[in-house]
Amino acid sequence: MGILWENSPWTFVVFNCLIAGGAAWMSGRGLALGWKPFWLLVAYMVLFSFAVRFFNYALFDGELLSVHHFLVAMIVVLIAAALGYRMTRTSQMVTQYGWLYRRTSPLTWTNR
Repeated sequence: MGILWENSPWTFVVFNCLIAGGAAWMSGRGLALGWKPFWLLVAYMVLFSFAVRFFNYALFDGELLSVHHFLVAMIVVLIAAALGYRMTRTSQMVTQYGWLYRRTSPLTWTNR
């Protein structure tokens, strides 16, 4: 049992990081494409973290009510969702408002 995982590091990497993180990335991207505010992303990812914990419990015999592992799952999905949101929002801003903004990195833009 590690700090990040309950059963094995492979279940953490494959399920929490790749599968749940990928779903969170797409959720963040979808919210950005709909021009939704960032606080809504945080609220959705807290709810999604409960689902991730349930799947860890049901599929991998994890502890359902583990606050520590819930926080780990929430951090993983929040990071993935925030990156998806911010990268999509940056692309939106520099594409739709190209005369006002230019891309400075994959996550930021600035005035022209």
